[in-house]
Amino acid sequence: MPVIVIANPKGGVGKSTLATNVAGCLAAHGCAVMLGDVDRQQSARQWLAQRPAALPPIRGWDVEPGEIVRPPKGTTHVVLDTPAGLHGKRLDAVLKIADRMLIPLQASLFDIQATHAFVQALREHKRGADLAIGLVAMRVREHTLAHEQLQQYLRTLPVPVLASLRDTQNYVQLAARGLTLWDVAPGRVERDLAQWAPLLEWITR
Repeated sequence: MPVIVIANPKGGVGKSTLATNVAGCLAAHGCAVMLGDVDRQQSARQWLAQRPAALPPIRGWDVEPGEIVRPPKGTTHVVLDTPAGLHGKRLDAVLKIADRMLIPLQASLFDIQATHAFVQALREHKRGADLAIGLVAMRVREHTLAHEQLQQYLRTLPVPVLASLRDTQNYVQLAARGLTLWDVAPGRVERDLAQWAPLLEWITR
């Protein structure tokens, strides 16, 4: 059962947006998906509460500190949203069950610094050698100096950049209704789906 963790110690980088859309894509492809949330804000759980019942189901998981290693029976894929400041025992608990980790970040100095330190910590962790890690640039505004600087930085990291997702209101509007890119007509989000293609290949590889 693949466990995909969405993590970055920096808050506000788009972890919940990435987590909900990964879960939505897997559900749309017929997987029995569980979306867990260990963030105090419980953004993923709130999103699930808005999700229409007629859509491909995504199961929720009330994750408690001592229960993080017990996904519900029948689950084929787990997507785990995590809080800002993930470290110490909570990071250890997450890494015990993680098969893959997606690290979202934006084009800011604070995101870059936090991500650099986090990637280094992961590589030094005892589970670091066994964990598949990928970076996802979020809210990208192409042809800006900030984007160019982010791309230069990403090329210095020993972790692949899987996708650059544009800054669009599609994610905001869909999230407010419990939806993902895979829950609406493809023509409406064609550009966004194209940006997700290499990321989904990595997830399902």
